[in-house]
Amino acid sequence: MRSSSSKATKGSPKRSSRKPSGTPFGKPADRTPRLAMKLAELYPEARISLDFKTPWQCLAATILSAQCTDERVNRVTPELFRQFPDPPAMVAAPRERIQDLIVTTGFFRQKAKSLQAAATALVERFNGEVPHRMEDLVTLPGVGRKTANVILGHVHGQPGMVVDTHVRRLSRRLGLTRHLDPEKIETDLQKLLPPSEWTGFSMRLILHGRRVCFARAPHCPQCPLLPDCPQIGVAAAIRAQSRGPESGAT
Repeated sequence: MRSSSSKATKGSPKRSSRKPSGTPFGKPADRTPRLAMKLAELYPEARISLDFKTPWQCLAATILSAQCTDERVNRVTPELFRQFPDPPAMVAAPRERIQDLIVTTGFFRQKAKSLQAAATALVERFNGEVPHRMEDLVTLPGVGRKTANVILGHVHGQPGMVVDTHVRRLSRRLGLTRHLDPEKIETDLQKLLPPSEWTGFSMRLILHGRRVCFARAPHCPQCPLLPDCPQIGVAAAIRAQSRGPESGAT
């Protein structure tokens, strides 16, 4: 027997499936160009923070940056690159010496193994040169799509949408993706901007994540992206502080 409450009362207004009027957030495809423009104003220099002079040094520094800050990596790479400046030198290096030089970056045993394995692959399969193609880069030990996109964008001048922990967090918070998997996030973001903007956009998201859009307590009231940010996953108290009490409701 159906409950009488399940039937609409005669003359009662129908519920609308549309967004409430005045909602400032539209489709990601409409908002992303504005977000990219604002980020470019905030961070004109869209470059990774790692210090390097050669493609090999960029690759090695990026491998070392896993679970480590760029600042700490930059403190150990000058001496590492002085002693082992290229893939052949890294291949011939004593493993223990590499570990001693990079110990402060964390996971130093695995990273030393990855450095030597990557260097060996470059020497044996790529004549000591860092390859230009994604499909070749990801065959190197210790290199995933994130590292490969860094190399493509900052060494070879090719489009590279880098998805690290900051890009993963911000792209979801901004409502640009619903995915958690980095490769799926990469694909979603690539659809929103022309390839010429991929590298700069992802690098600027990283900078914004480090300086403003923190994981636990983002500085939403001071954020220039707020007009185009639905603040997905942000605590109600922070939303209320940035937009008013009504935004704190779930």
